[in-house]
Amino acid sequence: MTTDQDLSMDGALAAAVFAAKGIDVTPKKDQGIIKVFKRHGHDGECPMIGDRVTIHYTGSLLTGKKFDCSRDRKESFSFNVGKGQVLKAWDIGVLSMQRGEVCTLLCKPEYAYGSAGNPDKIPPNSSVLFEIELLKFELGETLTDDGGIIRRIKVKGDSYLNPNDGSVVDVHLEGSCDSRLFDIRDVSFVVSESEDKGVPLGVDRAMDKIQKGECCILYLSSKYGFGRKGKPEFEIGPDKDVVYEVTLKDFKRAKEPWEMDLHEKLKLASEIKHKGNQYYKAGHYYHAVIQYQRIVSWLEMEFGKALEQQKMINDFLLSSHLNLALCFLRIQDFSLVVENCNKVINLDASNEKALYRRGEARLRRNEFSLAMADFQLVLQVNPANRAAHHQISTCQSKMKEYHELDKKTYANMFQKFAERDTKDGRTKRKRDESVRSSKNNELGIKRRRSQDRLSCQ
Repeated sequence: MTTDQDLSMDGALAAAVFAAKGIDVTPKKDQGIIKVFKRHGHDGECPMIGDRVTIHYTGSLLTGKKFDCSRDRKESFSFNVGKGQVLKAWDIGVLSMQRGEVCTLLCKPEYAYGSAGNPDKIPPNSSVLFEIELLKFELGETLTDDGGIIRRIKVKGDSYLNPNDGSVVDVHLEGSCDSRLFDIRDVSFVVSESEDKGVPLGVDRAMDKIQKGECCILYLSSKYGFGRKGKPEFEIGPDKDVVYEVTLKDFKRAKEPWEMDLHEKLKLASEIKHKGNQYYKAGHYYHAVIQYQRIVSWLEMEFGKALEQQKMINDFLLSSHLNLALCFLRIQDFSLVVENCNKVINLDASNEKALYRRGEARLRRNEFSLAMADFQLVLQVNPANRAAHHQISTCQSKMKEYHELDKKTYANMFQKFAERDTKDGRTKRKRDESVRSSKNNELGIKRRRSQDRLSCQ
């Protein structure tokens, strides 16, 4: 192990010491980053590309002159390692470290500040030293807003292109649950239609972030795994989180929307609607949502050249938004139900299904007045709609039930206030009586003392 004394030598000697005693951690083994341990880490796990790492660091020239230090600022520094957010030397060096490790990196210019250097701090074409302590790292980067898909990259891909919806991908999969390996296979599938090959939703939704040649680990919540049904053939129970290691071997991209004319979009929209309907009937609501959303994204900004084309566009948009509302009702995402129904109503103000489904969503959100108004609008369109009559009765019953509950709640609240006021009143009277008694006692003592003095005279 190299000592601090070794590291304080002049530039040429320091470089020689590092080359002799350090480890080349560059992928090319060009000695661009030489690492010397100062303290080994606590365990054997290193960060992976995309992990959020937190470090302390000190940067210095080979002369020993310090130019930056996080400890001097009394705050650590965090970044997503391997994502190009920091110097190349940090991305590569930190990926080689363990939690709790302290090391020094000798970095050539091409891995640090390059030919330009850093004005007033680092001369051009300078090698630099960084002492780095890896304090902690958080696993992976979150790919979805709800945190249901987390990715850690084991091997970085070699392409700047990624699959898109409709791409045909060739992947190697290894799935595990509770540390038990249950799924090992090579498989090809169409992105957005992975359910056809028994590939989880989370793997499908991560594909547009994965590059050719990449190997990554996906941590999938049950929503993005096998959901409430589980996967009996893999002995996966309901609501279980799963982990998939995915290697993207190859893929063929589908056309982007801007590469298709309206005729192509309308033809594909019919096929995709049919696929969405199949998924819905099978209970694969999230996969159905993907299909209907693809249609909307293609056609919502299109205008037909003829009335017939425009009617086809409107029909696809209406049916897609209605089907999305139905899917979101099953998923119980009621805000999105209302949102999609509103889009239908903007196109067709008297659409019976949209009004009814919006009413259902509002009823489930306990917005009884709004829900009842929607069901009344349904009856204006179709007075014979028995379901709407029933839902109005349900709204009225719920409103009465909540009104009674509110009355009880406020009655109990006022009762508690009254009891507290009564208790406070008793406490105040007792305190006043105690004060009066104390004063009377004091007066009595004073009178006795006065009488005693008179008797003595």
